[in-house]
Formats: sequence, C-alpha cells, structure tokens
Amino acid sequence: MIRYKTILIFFILFSIFPPWSIKSGQSQEMRTKERIISSFTGRVPKEWGEGVKGVKARLNTDQKVLALTFDACGGSKSLGYDEKLIKYLESEQFSATLFISGRWIDANPEIFKKLSKNPLFEIENHGLNHKPCSTIGRSIYGIKGTKGGGEIFDEIELNALKILNLTGRKPKYYRPGTTYCDEICVEVANALGYEVVNFSVRGDAGATYSKKQVKEALWNAPPSSIILMHMNHPESETAEGVIETIPELKKRGFKFAKLSEYGLK
Repeated sequence: MIRYKTILIFFILFSIFPPWSIKSGQSQEMRTKERIISSFTGRVPKEWGEGVKGVKARLNTDQKVLALTFDACGGSKSLGYDEKLIKYLESEQFSATLFISGRWIDANPEIFKKLSKNPLFEIENHGLNHKPCSTIGRSIYGIKGTKGGGEIFDEIELNALKILNLTGRKPKYYRPGTTYCDEICVEVANALGYEVVNFSVRGDAGATYSKKQVKEALWNAPPSSIILMHMNHPESETAEGVIETIPELKKRGFKFAKLSEYGLK
C-alpha cells in the first residue's frame, strides 16, 4: 500500500513538472543568452551616461500628468525601506512605479511581496545586482559595471525572471543600476523585450536632497515628467518633501500615473 502511494505521488509530480519542460525552459534561456553574446560581442559603445540613445525619459502625453518612480537599489548601505513614504502613497492613493534590484528583493522579501500585491504600484526591473549597464566594464560612483553580453544579459534578464517568479508578472521596463548605461546595453534590453527608462526630473539626487530641494524639484516638474526618487533610504528627507508637495501639485491639476498608463517617449 505504501509503495503504491509513493508511485502515485511520483506520477502526479511527474505530470505537473515534467523534466523535459524544465530542461526546455533552461535551454531557451541559454539559447537567448548565447544569441545576445554572439550578436553584441566585439562592438564598442560610443555613448555613456543617463540619456544615451534609446533611453526614454518622458510620458507619452501632453496632459498634466507626472510619473513618480522610486528606486530600491542594492548597495551595502542602500537596502533600507522608507515605510513612511510608501504608507503615504498608499493612504492618499497615489500611483507609482517601483524599480527594484535583485539585491533589495533578497534583503526585503516580505516587503517586496506586499508591494507587488498592491495595485497602486507596478514593479519594474532595476537590475540583478544594481550595476551600471556597460558593454566594456565602465564604472560610475565607484560601482563597477557589467562587461560583455553575458553579464548584461544576467543583470537584466535574471532580475526580470526573479520578479516574474515572485509576482507572476514580468517587468516591462528596465532602469540600469545608477541610471548609467551605454547605447549597446539599451539595444540588448530592447532585444530582450524591455524599454529602458530613466528620468526627466531628478527628484532627490540619490536620496541626498534636503526636504526643500525635493519640494523644489517636484514643484518645477513640467507635465509628462518622469520623476526619479528613492524608497530605500528611510533616513533621507525624500518622504517629507513628497508629503508636503504632492497635495499642492494635485490642487494645480496634476495627476499621478504609472509608466504603463501612458507609455513613453
């Protein structure tokens, strides 16, 4: 009887998770990675920065709409969680797009799970290890970037797959760690099916702005702006600046949207 139950359980598991389907998925991923490496090996980038060719920085609308985007980075000193900021957005029902790195997800699994279930927020890709996206291993802010098609693939796609496995939704947008990339990295991201998004308004300068500076940045944001701020530095004054400014922007007729609601240009 025990042997029969063991065989039955094995048969059920075999039906649900056939070994060839797992192998097939892995093979597809490897083929895609090999294709990326083959297609982009040997090319030398001409651009490096936050606004290289192909990077999107505005919403595709002329209406009085702003996109609040918050990064959750992944350095040793940037794995915190600004609960005050997020709770405010939730209480006031303001939509936002959250760009989250794999390192931050690993450090905050329960918080990530809760955020991903909130329809106010869309979860997007900030890279597996929050690396600048470079074809030739360039660095910025003391952070070494990716080097070669294989590392670019891992930085982008492995974090997208992590988010997919945890949320059931694959990201549509990718923002490089540190926001720096070259134009070849943009091409790789596009080939993998993602739009590369940075910003048109620097909202908190890596969570270093004072409350006054955050308020000035938000107050002066023109319609269709994508505003970059951070949700991983609770010690910063980002939350205070947001809380004091967004109600005033709302009175001026602005509304706040996720990136996917309008698309990019």
